[in-house]
Amino acid sequence: MSKSIIIRDAKPSDAKIILNFITELAIYEKEPDAVKTNEQAILDTLFSEGATAHSIICLDGDEPIGFAVYFYNYSTWLGKNGLYLEDLYVSP
Repeated sequence: MSKSIIIRDAKPSDAKIILNFITELAIYEKEPDAVKTNEQAILDTLFSEGATAHSIICLDGDEPIGFAVYFYNYSTWLGKNGLYLEDLYVSP
């Protein structure tokens, strides 16, 4: 029986999961030592008041299987807002 795929806004309680996905992504990219962040930094930058970056979590049923981090940008040439997708990762 197939579970339901759910995509939802990340919550502060997801900081550890996000850090795990960041680490998995760095290992996949063969850059495991490049990760310099920690749970507190993720809490401070993604979930504090006025945060400019945001995250979503993908779940298969209740199990987190991926995440994305994004922020909004602005094109002066087009005169409109856009969205920049920093990372999109789904765990193998």
